[in-house]
Amino acid sequence: MTKRGGKLGFNAAWSMAVGGMIGGGIFATLGVVIAVAGKLAWLSFVIGGLIALATGYSYARLTQDFDCAGGAFAFLRRVGAERAARVTVWALMLGYTLTVSVYAFTFGAYLAHAVGGPSWLPQVAALLAIFVLAGVNLKGVGESATVEIVAVWGKLAILFGLAFIGLLRWAPERMAAADSSGSGISGAIVGAATVFMAYEGFQLLAYDYDDMEDGKALIGKAMLWAIVTTIAIYVLVTLGTAMLVGADAIIAKKEVALADAGRAAAGTAGLIAVTIAAVFSTASAINATIFSTARLGKEAEAEGELPAIFGKTDSEGVPWAGVLIVAVVAAVLAVFGGLSQLVQGASFVFLAVFAVVNVVAVRHGVAHPAIAYTGALGAVAAILLLALHLAGII
Repeated sequence: MTKRGGKLGFNAAWSMAVGGMIGGGIFATLGVVIAVAGKLAWLSFVIGGLIALATGYSYARLTQDFDCAGGAFAFLRRVGAERAARVTVWALMLGYTLTVSVYAFTFGAYLAHAVGGPSWLPQVAALLAIFVLAGVNLKGVGESATVEIVAVWGKLAILFGLAFIGLLRWAPERMAAADSSGSGISGAIVGAATVFMAYEGFQLLAYDYDDMEDGKALIGKAMLWAIVTTIAIYVLVTLGTAMLVGADAIIAKKEVALADAGRAAAGTAGLIAVTIAAVFSTASAINATIFSTARLGKEAEAEGELPAIFGKTDSEGVPWAGVLIVAVVAAVLAVFGGLSQLVQGASFVFLAVFAVVNVVAVRHGVAHPAIAYTGALGAVAAILLLALHLAGII
């Protein structure tokens, strides 16, 4: 069963997490990570996934122990770190809003690439995606979850098909990119850090905890299985796409690289299928992120950490003001921001937050130290290497 009485079941919760991760993760970031990591781009997604998996374990254990929604913000308040909680909630609201803008940017790019049209079409399509999905969220939990389930299963089918066709044409030399700046393991780690926002979506479930049928039993299972699914998709699609069009072509057309891979796999039909997957994927990610970010804002407002407007709800408890604020700011960023800058900014935010959550989980005594500290150290190392990369040192 998906939901009972408007509550999220396993399918809906898993779909929310997968939608939040895959939404812009592979469509928006594949060219960015290959430009950095080259032939080890697939390893970048594995490294990022392992950090996310360790952190997902910490998130689930803390949420189950505290038995409340709110994610990193709630964890820090519960352990008495009030100042850190205040900084974290503002950072997360910024990070999620940046993420929505990345998804909308990607939505507009793929749609415009498929249908053609004037130069302003990608921006208009991005705006429409944000505000239509904001409207869906204003309808409530049940409608939002239904959209998520349909979108996630549709895009998974298309992405698996694309990867399968590409892998049938196995030619590993096509993973090498002339324009790649990375080499070896350090390049793979920098690549993981550069696109780490591709994995942030699993933590959205921590904000949806109160909307689940049985949160304590469900959150760990849904969160960890969603991360494992996402790692597999990212690796398979990275390899399959490179086999179809080559790494250089992916870098050159990073905003719509998968569309060209779809054309190479199955002609016009492939282009249409991948464009549909991109539209489904980015739409589901916008939906999931707005859904959960507005609920984070509501939780933080109740604790006095955000302005009162974030606590405004309708008769069904939907935080309509938070939904609209996130949508408006994300729309501005999607129109005026650049893809790489938006992705890297969001990645910095989430790596820092994930490091903190892993440390809190160990100190609170709910996580195995080896797992949580691995996640924390991995996140810190990724932050440092990304900073060095952006500074031109590596």
